[in-house]
Amino acid sequence: MELMSRPETVPDQEARIAFLRQPQAWPEKPARIETIETHMSWVFLTSRHAFKLKKPVRYDYLDFSTVAARKMNCEEELRLNQRLAPDIYLDVVPLVLDGDGKMRLGGEGEIIDWLVMMRRLPAERMLDYLIRKRALEPMDTHAVAEVLARFYRESTPIGIGGSEYLRQYEHKVRMNHDALADPAYGLPAALVEAVYQAQRQFLTRTPELLEQRTTNGRIIEGHGDLRPEHVCVESLPVIFDRLEFNRAFRIIDPADELAFLAMECERLGALQVEPELLGAYRRFTGDYPPPHLVWFYKAHRACLRARLAIWHVHDLAPDAWPRWRAVAEEYLHLAESYSGKF
Repeated sequence: MELMSRPETVPDQEARIAFLRQPQAWPEKPARIETIETHMSWVFLTSRHAFKLKKPVRYDYLDFSTVAARKMNCEEELRLNQRLAPDIYLDVVPLVLDGDGKMRLGGEGEIIDWLVMMRRLPAERMLDYLIRKRALEPMDTHAVAEVLARFYRESTPIGIGGSEYLRQYEHKVRMNHDALADPAYGLPAALVEAVYQAQRQFLTRTPELLEQRTTNGRIIEGHGDLRPEHVCVESLPVIFDRLEFNRAFRIIDPADELAFLAMECERLGALQVEPELLGAYRRFTGDYPPPHLVWFYKAHRACLRARLAIWHVHDLAPDAWPRWRAVAEEYLHLAESYSGKF
């Protein structure tokens, strides 16, 4: 097989999506195909499997713009997710043009794209679904917390200087503010400024709290995008969709990553998740992150999620903007609620 060398076009991508939406395109011949579009991928669901096709996009923080880049990122996604999602990520599969110019999955021909093949997980066992349905049991939360705590305990510390780590957060806090303060988005200016000033003052007042995390060897290569929709509560919980496209996003304090998951669970109404997450983490690692730092991490993550939410207006028709503006404002209010605690 050979890699595609000719330039890609929008019709190229549209043709691939149209082909993959057809049940007859898949070896298992499903009765129907479900499709999910995200900011960076298309996901095609058969009865037993999920296949992810990365969009040919390029941003400051990722590059999926070529077939070779997408192949590399598919392989990296497969590799990284073996740790927390064993037996879920199965293969990287080529999409090819055969000798007659017809598309097919696998086999000989000109490779025009790559897909990550996964075992399909039950939607009714996703953590976000369980929270929304008020079906999350204490034993489920406990099991998830222990899987994550073991992962962090077994992770190798990443060397980074305290001043560099502090500067990273100063930059990220300022970047969130500058994006959210853009008048074009129509977000409440006083609210945006209040959450920004609270985080900025925290970094100025207590820089040692972040610096000590590096001194104590607490920065590791984590998941990178730990949200409830990336947790499946099976008999052994599965933590999937570990972020593959930018290693810098995975270099993280476990307290930050757990604060992120706790914040998202709280937004959905599950305040009981955080004590389990941090309790298991403390027991397994002997690390006791300062509560004020955890509150700061939660506020920062809420602002980041607000920024990502409001950026949807760049990709959607104006009639969809109010929804995402409301989501962004919800995250900002959540950040404000944390700001008085650090």
